[in-house]
Amino acid sequence: MDETLQLCTICGEEKAAGQIWFLIAESHWEDTLKVFQWNDEIARRKGIYHACCPAHAEELVIHWMTTGSLDFPFATTVEALSTYPWGTSTTLRVVLEPDTRGARQLGELAVHRDSIRRVLTESPDSLQVILDELCAALRRESRPSTARLESGDDIHLSLLRQA
Repeated sequence: MDETLQLCTICGEEKAAGQIWFLIAESHWEDTLKVFQWNDEIARRKGIYHACCPAHAEELVIHWMTTGSLDFPFATTVEALSTYPWGTSTTLRVVLEPDTRGARQLGELAVHRDSIRRVLTESPDSLQVILDELCAALRRESRPSTARLESGDDIHLSLLRQA
């Protein structure tokens, strides 16, 4: 595959020049997920995932929240894990954190895995507020820069509407 070819992790669409896309990276050690403004150089780095729109960024976030990983397509089963070299081994696999230096961060999510499992079981709708705010912020970033400057108070209004 051509190293300059950039594809959306969700739909496989190729990024065209001038399109506003997002970069997503996870920290395995801190159990955090970060969303960044698109940057061609950073997009080519290992461990960086691409989203062509706010909806696909949200889909990656949901996938990460439910599975603990950005690896797509969805959830690897326990049976499938045994086929990986680290699945049944007593050695730990090496997990390198993605290099996001120089990226403009748009958002960050941190979760406590035990709590998120409980929330997903007992009240999954309660996470919708977080997802709605993330999508609203990414939709604002998708607008031309002048429209973003004019709508700086959108996040406050959406919080009030949901309260």
